[in-house]
Amino acid sequence: MKKRNIFVSAVLALTLIIGVTGCSTKDNNAGKETAPKNLLETIKNDGKIRIGTEGTYAPFTFHDNNGTLTGFDVEIANEIAKRLGVKAEFVETKWDGMFAGLDAKRFDAVLNEVSINPEREKKYDFSTPYITSRAVLIVRSDNQDIKKFEDLKGKKSAQSLTSNLGKIAKSYGAELVQIDGFNQAIDLLTSKRVDATINDSLSFLDLKKQKPDAPIKSVADYNNAEQSAVLFRKGNKELVDAVNKALADMKADGTYLKISQKWFGTDVSK
Repeated sequence: MKKRNIFVSAVLALTLIIGVTGCSTKDNNAGKETAPKNLLETIKNDGKIRIGTEGTYAPFTFHDNNGTLTGFDVEIANEIAKRLGVKAEFVETKWDGMFAGLDAKRFDAVLNEVSINPEREKKYDFSTPYITSRAVLIVRSDNQDIKKFEDLKGKKSAQSLTSNLGKIAKSYGAELVQIDGFNQAIDLLTSKRVDATINDSLSFLDLKKQKPDAPIKSVADYNNAEQSAVLFRKGNKELVDAVNKALADMKADGTYLKISQKWFGTDVSK
């Protein structure tokens, strides 16, 4: 009887060990199956995509009279998020900290009219372009000294130091005065603390539409048109592909054109 009890106890112990091991293996496998495999899956699991943007760059990303974040890029971002099945969560950041914020994973993507250039393409991935714009040279209405880019030599130009526009101003010999966004550049210009600013033609047209009496004028267009796109950290192909599909679908069903005409009266992707 004693031997039989020992045998039964051993069988029960072995059964318990097998059962525990089986459950553990099953649980581990289940954990592996549900863990997000990439950033796109993480975004979908969280139900939100974090978007880096300035919030001070009308008409692309700014606050309206009620304090609500709005603009062309904001509407594009919301529509992309909708098509990914998530919500857009905007993280407002000064332009000069935008890339560092993306590197630090403070947000998943940037929508802020970020132009594509070879230097940025080495470090980041871009979506397909969704904006085409040109740089313009803006001065006060009473300025008779600056009529072309070459006239910037030795003059003060309000620019974001890390932007392509700032590089253009510097290439013509301008002394750069750092600003956080378009509105600040215009404030410095109209208050005569700078002589000029090189900025986006679409922003200039929107400002003149909103404030036709603003004492500024555009005196020269930069030759090369630039394309802008959504900016991502490298290594997130699934997210880039999903955003590209969302943009393509928006253009195909007329949503993109509707948003573009609302803000600019034309298709700004061309």
